[in-house]
Amino acid sequence: MIFFDTSYLVRLYLDEPGSSAVRDLAKTQPIAAAWHAQAELLCTFHRALREGRLNTESYQVLRSQFYHDQSASAFEWLTLSDSTLSHLDLILKDAPANTFLRTADALHLACAAEHGFQEVYSNDRHFLAAAPLFGLKGINLFAQ
Repeated sequence: MIFFDTSYLVRLYLDEPGSSAVRDLAKTQPIAAAWHAQAELLCTFHRALREGRLNTESYQVLRSQFYHDQSASAFEWLTLSDSTLSHLDLILKDAPANTFLRTADALHLACAAEHGFQEVYSNDRHFLAAAPLFGLKGINLFAQ
C-alpha cells in the first residue's frame, strides 16, 4: 500500500503536471491517505471550478467519479486519533524553530507515521521537507 497526500490524490482526477506518473504508480498498489484528505480533495475540485479550470458540468462529473471510487473502495482512508495528535505534538516539541509545517500536512505526516508507513508521496516541497521529522521518506515522482 502507498500513502498519497492530497497533492497526489488530486492528480488522479485533474490533469496537472505529473498526473500521468501519479496515475501509473496508483495502478501498482492500493492507495492510502489520511481521512481529512477527502475534504481537501473536494475543496480542490471546487477551487478548480472557482478558478475556471473546470466548468460546472466537469466539476459535477469529478465529484461523481470521486464518490464512485469511494464506493468501490479505491482508497483506504486512515483515521486520525488522539494518538496521532500525541505523535504530532512530540514531533513539534523537538522540531527546529524554522520548520515550515502546515496543519494539514502535519496531520498527513503524523497519520502516515502512526499507521506504519515508511514512505509518503507528494510534490509539495514543505511536506517533503518535513517528512523526515516523522521518520518518513518523502518521495516526489516528478519535478515541478
